[in-house]
Amino acid sequence: MPELPEVETIRRDLEPLLRGRSITSVAIHPGAERLAITHAPRLLERELTGRRVLEIGRHGKYLLLRLDDGRTWVIHLRMTGSLVHAATGAAPGRFERARVDLDDGTSLRFNDVRKFGTWHLVVDPNDAMPGIGPDALSPDCSAAWLRERFRTRRVASVKATLLDQSVCAGIGNIYADEALWIARIDPRTPAAELGPRRVTFLRNALTQTLTDSLADRGSSFSDYRDGLGAEGLHHVRVHVFRRQGQPCERCGTVIVRTRLAGRSTHYCPRCQRR
Repeated sequence: MPELPEVETIRRDLEPLLRGRSITSVAIHPGAERLAITHAPRLLERELTGRRVLEIGRHGKYLLLRLDDGRTWVIHLRMTGSLVHAATGAAPGRFERARVDLDDGTSLRFNDVRKFGTWHLVVDPNDAMPGIGPDALSPDCSAAWLRERFRTRRVASVKATLLDQSVCAGIGNIYADEALWIARIDPRTPAAELGPRRVTFLRNALTQTLTDSLADRGSSFSDYRDGLGAEGLHHVRVHVFRRQGQPCERCGTVIVRTRLAGRSTHYCPRCQRR
């Protein structure tokens, strides 16, 4: 699933290309009707047509396109979605699920292998993001905030807690594993066991791994493409994610993989001891 660095890369790519542009037509392709959440597919097409994009924001893994009628078009890429800017005449990709034509002769293509992506058109963006926590790169997602959230998680592991979008929006499997390795924290540790010093280390580690990935335009382990259709580069620089069986960069111990909170989890058993 695209996480914060991937979604922010797409936002940065698309914002100068879409800001001030008007939508001339929208087509949600047959078989992709569940993309439309707040409206029936044909109605959503009509509601978006003619609108002008004022700006593109982001919160966690959500893209927020503010429109000229005061509403916000909220896009979530889910597991395999991508939003790519292309020439209007460009051939559709194999997994294109929707197309949005713009008044400058270009278009947006929504591609999604699994068809789990969602579009909301709402007055209040929070209606499309219920229970969402502060963005992982926001000052609001501070060490103090994390300590307060962790304090009540006496059973849940720190890895599972980081994946909870009400705690820290934008963190998924890749960057939870990476941040815990940087902070030298065993992902199986109950979140409530982490003291203030270790939570501060973890907060700094989250910032480090997210900004490093942003500099590399995200990680393309599978389907992720940026707003121009290119792969990210950070997947070749990860420390533990999907590196099971390989030596730890710090100590040489073999990286292991386990299942935690229903997700594959990668860590160094020496560097990240309980």
